[in-house]
Amino acid sequence: MVKYISTICVTVLTSLFLFPIELKAFPGMNSKKFLAAVGLVWFFINLGKYRTGRFSKDMVILSLLAVSVSLAGLIAVTYNETPDYAYATYITSMWVWMGAAYVVVHSIRLVHGSASIWLAGNYFIAVCLIQCIMALWIDSSMELKQAVDSVIEQGQDFLNSHNVERLYGIGASLDVAGSRFAAALVLLAFFLLSMEQTRFRSWMFFYILVFVFIAVVGNMIARTTTVGLLLAIGYLLYKSDIWCLQLSAESRKLWLYLGGVLLLTIPLCVYLYQQDAIFRSNLRFAFEGFFSLIEKGEWQVASNERLQNMYVFPDNLKTWLIGDGYFSNPYNIDPYFTGRFVGGYYMSTDVGYLRFIFYSGLVGLAAITAVVWKACLICRSRFEAQKELFGLFLLVNLLVWFKVSTDIFLIFALFMMVNQDENDTYNRKISLANENTL
Repeated sequence: MVKYISTICVTVLTSLFLFPIELKAFPGMNSKKFLAAVGLVWFFINLGKYRTGRFSKDMVILSLLAVSVSLAGLIAVTYNETPDYAYATYITSMWVWMGAAYVVVHSIRLVHGSASIWLAGNYFIAVCLIQCIMALWIDSSMELKQAVDSVIEQGQDFLNSHNVERLYGIGASLDVAGSRFAAALVLLAFFLLSMEQTRFRSWMFFYILVFVFIAVVGNMIARTTTVGLLLAIGYLLYKSDIWCLQLSAESRKLWLYLGGVLLLTIPLCVYLYQQDAIFRSNLRFAFEGFFSLIEKGEWQVASNERLQNMYVFPDNLKTWLIGDGYFSNPYNIDPYFTGRFVGGYYMSTDVGYLRFIFYSGLVGLAAITAVVWKACLICRSRFEAQKELFGLFLLVNLLVWFKVSTDIFLIFALFMMVNQDENDTYNRKISLANENTL
């Protein structure tokens, strides 16, 4: 019983990390910051008592890169005389994520005796699954929705004021949630391909069910999820050699199970689509492009049309180099702004790459890219068996920036808290090759 309760507690902590919530009673203080404060204290306790805390060379380099992001932002806001310090404090934000991740991974270690990519990854997947379930529940229960909205601040004002029909969970909404779901899908794809060689091979069908569920409901919450879905399917196709018709026994089992899940899922979705107006609306939103292709013979997505209009570029060298010092809409943060009024974000663009350029120029964009790149390299060098996974995470991040500015550094932070030796030990523990020695 204690083990089950402890597991639930770690799941909650992981959710508070991946999908930070801000209580309306405590504006400005979210769960990520709280976990970071706990993590800082915990780190120094371990450093002094057990000598288990340390700063590696990689962490120093990563921190210096984060400092360069902050400097680029500071130069931009100082030169342009703006009050927008969104990324001028990036070094602080990075270590807030690292501190919060420290709590999550150490909690996993306390409950399971060790931490690993497999354990942390499964908590990640479990949280995304629960968020999708909660999103459906909140959408179907007005009482629950009102209760959540009365306690948690997660952009409901935007959704309501713009009549945006979106599902949302507990802290999981819009494209921030979509980027997490995208990462969860590529993580699931990676686990599925390696699962047959582990003691968890009998769980493959369940993992495929989870994959399809997150793919469908995740897109109802944010269509950014599609980025991860396409990458995951592409990775599965490539690694299973289905394209050259040379399927191994493990690959045949995987695709057979996937086909079975789809045979169950598609009729269920068709039935719900015909019988439930709310489900029909959510499904059409999630896969608007596919419905448009079937019904009109062409791919049309309203958000993609808006996105095309967001591809606006700087018209002067200064902006290209150091930016204009605005990340948010200046009309919301700068009472002295006298420029042309634009709705939404600065220069009416929510495109990640362009928002970084308009804020701190190509210098700032290069710096923030270097941070994510270095985080990926740290994980790839530390975890040889999972190096492809972190390459996929990096691809998710770089592709998402073509749509929005959110990043998934927090996911790299989560896995950077895992110790290399204990991860290798855990991999050997669950490997079928060592099953008889356990």
